[in-house]
Amino acid sequence: MRSTVKASLAALAATTMLAGTAFAGSHSAPLTGELRIISDMSNPAPRAVMEKLAADFDAMHPDLTVNLEIVDREAWKTQIRNALSANPPDVVNWYAATRMTPYVDAGLFMDISDLWAEPEFEALASTKGAMTLNGAQWGVPYTYYQWGVYYRADIFAELGLEEPKTWDEELANCQAILDSGRKCYTIGTKFLWTAGGWFDYINSRTNGYDFHIQLANGEVPWTDPRVRATFENWRQLIDMGAFIDDHQTYSWQEALPFILEGQATAYLMGNFAVAAMRDGGLDDSKLDFYQFPVINPDVDYAEDAPTDTFHIASGAQNVEAAKAFLRYVTSPDVQTWINAGDALGQLPVNANATVSDDKFIQQGFDMLSNNAGGGIMQFFDRDFPAEMASVGMEGLQEFMVFPDNLDDILERLEEARQRIYN
Repeated sequence: MRSTVKASLAALAATTMLAGTAFAGSHSAPLTGELRIISDMSNPAPRAVMEKLAADFDAMHPDLTVNLEIVDREAWKTQIRNALSANPPDVVNWYAATRMTPYVDAGLFMDISDLWAEPEFEALASTKGAMTLNGAQWGVPYTYYQWGVYYRADIFAELGLEEPKTWDEELANCQAILDSGRKCYTIGTKFLWTAGGWFDYINSRTNGYDFHIQLANGEVPWTDPRVRATFENWRQLIDMGAFIDDHQTYSWQEALPFILEGQATAYLMGNFAVAAMRDGGLDDSKLDFYQFPVINPDVDYAEDAPTDTFHIASGAQNVEAAKAFLRYVTSPDVQTWINAGDALGQLPVNANATVSDDKFIQQGFDMLSNNAGGGIMQFFDRDFPAEMASVGMEGLQEFMVFPDNLDDILERLEEARQRIYN
């Protein structure tokens, strides 16, 4: 969908106070022409945020027209290279860390180190490393979010279950849930990446953060016994029948009804799913959250906390407006409202922003701040190079459906590792 937004004077008045914080100081030159943005914030809550961002920024600059195109999130993963190569927009959504590399190496993202040198960007220092390649910065973060186990608190109460702290407790809870006629976990692996979340957690809890990142960097063979130990732990759940049937036919959204209707009790997922679960009828008395439990007591908690980003295309036509938009979206007030519980429902990256008092955002903030000493992972398909992530996630999904294929899967992944990293 493509829409050009030009807000009314009323909307402009409503955003004036917000704009004051975003553009205090020297960034006051009038913006003119057209600003083209392509965003993959296509799910309902993120889409509303993106449309408001575009409309508010448009209203603040009477001589500028913001042209926003929203594309399907999954489709964007295959479309972005073409979009950046032919008639590129000015600003695009993407992801931090390794996922930037192909577009930086291809010269498709603009070096914006000059923005990061501005005093306002000191408040984003905690995420600078995730935006840095080859000693330069290539985008800005606008949100990050925790992953964890979202579960039906009412069903736990019915069955007399407590939040598990250890793997043995997780397995015992799962057996009680299965005995009640339910599945332990819903999941939709049609688009593969959700299986990556399970691998991230079981591998990092089995072998630790450093090992997980070494594997992502191609430094460890997939046939290593420690990788096999991860799959052995995972298989305990698969053999129990813990996951919903036919999960390979569902997207993550299509798997939601299983937890909404009580056919499954938990969902290992990012906090972005809370809005959909609330919309589906789960209020906070029925929905709760716990940190993925300990498997190996000798390793500290590592957590998936993906960082979503905006980038300026190297072929951008309106660079000044694009940079102004990046300043705007990372400013404290904007960070506060876009990440609030009634918006993205996630965590702000600007240290001067306010963390929402939403229950799950507070739980995630506390977990990532105080109980993630092992390290922060960006997520399987962001920490691993894109080609390895694609091959890897295909193998992870296959394992969940056909666990007896593990030897063949690991051999294929090892062959891919030797080809891709060398």
